[in-house]
Amino acid sequence: MYIEQIYTQCLSEATYYIESNGFAAIIDPLREVQPYLDLAKRRNARIMYVFETHFHADFVSGHVDLSDKTGATIVYGPTTVKTGYRCLIAKDEQEFGLGNVSLKLIHTPGHTMESSCLLLNDDSGTPVALFTGDTLFIGDVGRPDLAQKISAALTPRKLAGHLFDSLRNKIMPLPDSLIVYPGHGAGSACGKNMSKETTDTLGHQKKVNYALNKLLSKEEFITTVLNGLTPPPAYFPQDVMLNIKGYESLDRVLLRSLSPLESTEFYELVQRRHALVIDTRDAQAFAKSFIPGSVNIGLDGKFAVWSGTLIKDVASPVLIVADPGRENEAVMRLARIGFSQVLGFLNGGFASWLAAAKPIESIISIDPFEFSGIVRKGRAELLDVRSAVEYDAGHVTTARNIPLEYVDENGSIVQDKTSYVYCAGGYRSMTFVSMMKARGFDHFVDVRGGFTAIKNSGFFNELLTGPVEEETFCDITKRSARLKF
Repeated sequence: MYIEQIYTQCLSEATYYIESNGFAAIIDPLREVQPYLDLAKRRNARIMYVFETHFHADFVSGHVDLSDKTGATIVYGPTTVKTGYRCLIAKDEQEFGLGNVSLKLIHTPGHTMESSCLLLNDDSGTPVALFTGDTLFIGDVGRPDLAQKISAALTPRKLAGHLFDSLRNKIMPLPDSLIVYPGHGAGSACGKNMSKETTDTLGHQKKVNYALNKLLSKEEFITTVLNGLTPPPAYFPQDVMLNIKGYESLDRVLLRSLSPLESTEFYELVQRRHALVIDTRDAQAFAKSFIPGSVNIGLDGKFAVWSGTLIKDVASPVLIVADPGRENEAVMRLARIGFSQVLGFLNGGFASWLAAAKPIESIISIDPFEFSGIVRKGRAELLDVRSAVEYDAGHVTTARNIPLEYVDENGSIVQDKTSYVYCAGGYRSMTFVSMMKARGFDHFVDVRGGFTAIKNSGFFNELLTGPVEEETFCDITKRSARLKF
């Protein structure tokens, strides 16, 4: 028996490859399926099943394409709604043979109603691992407020109650020795308190995971799980529907989207299609010079998540500016969350725009020393665009907290007074300022290096202590937890 966890940092998502005696199963694949096909080919195995633990909200799954390419059976848990493609709706505790091992589907409603876990039994019938999807994370559980977008009757309280029952009656009675393989890790918006670890034993989770505390009553559990939830990204319900109804093949999406455009053609598309230009370069490179109206969402960060959070409709027409050689990465990461109307990319990168003498704009970005002088004058408008949790842990005393994800809900930021914007390390602040610039507001100034640089500069007595890590998750997919039994 062979297990491989394939973890993608940008989405904090784990896909699993399980194989025994030449037969393989994939659990919760990302949209690009070639890595799974290549892995099975290298190991001379045939993919028999694609298990979906639930209808994902944070990415478009590769289940349909993978089934089309391999003939594998797509499997969902009980209560699954009607889909736009062929799949098998399993019964609770239904077992699926895979070579010399088996996978038992355990229905665990709560995150969504069809949510299920998969219990892996070895060739002797001994349970060895539990693939928990978004039911149980390391240090957390799946948020129970996403399915309401599909059915108003599925209130967060009702789902949280189902989740309590699933954990107490289905998960906690299982052996402590089980290795828990969750669907996500820290950084995912599918939970609120996930660990950076991506595996653990069930026994240890029973000791340290607040949601598995046996002393919590059902009402206390519901209150605790619902407390502190922030609104999910705008693209979540759209991705759920794509995963239910099916979608256009990724091969066709990439063929259409990876179109190199010369500067004149690029400019014409901006005008004619009212396309949004996403500039994926480094924040400071963008600040020096960029295409008017473009928004900076860097590839060397949580590019897909921020794109889906800030662009409300995944069907929006988009054009890409990227450093030469990274265009495919940008298009792929957008496709993962459902963007299918990328019209192309600027051939040759931004240098070709400059060479064509096309119009450009810039953004003022100041260092902590200059910022400290402005703050000491006492009349500066300061905006902290980190999350409320980060802000509460430490901030410049006079700064207002307007998290980047809520930029459209804060009309008070639109004023004529110069405003100085910082985040943790400069990624989110440049996105914020570029969005304001694209909307015609020129009074926002970026603080280079963000709170990390401000705190480390030694120029401020107004700061509280607190975490200073910035989101620097690049699109690294790592393979880990390779186990042979």
